[in-house]
Amino acid sequence: MMCNLTKQELCVLELVAKGLINKEIAQELNISIATTKAHLESIYKKLNAHNRVQAVVKAITLQLIEV
Repeated sequence: MMCNLTKQELCVLELVAKGLINKEIAQELNISIATTKAHLESIYKKLNAHNRVQAVVKAITLQLIEV
């Protein structure tokens, strides 16, 4: 499976894996909450995931992120 996540999407996913909520991710990356949500939707689509947990599990399985 080729995911082609952007650098920003990987950053968002790593922060999700650390347990941050959208507001905290937005603050950490200096982006809006709407942009954070857009990144998450793109991540879900690319990883064929339905939620944060599935996305993180798939990303770890594919060795896209480390925990």
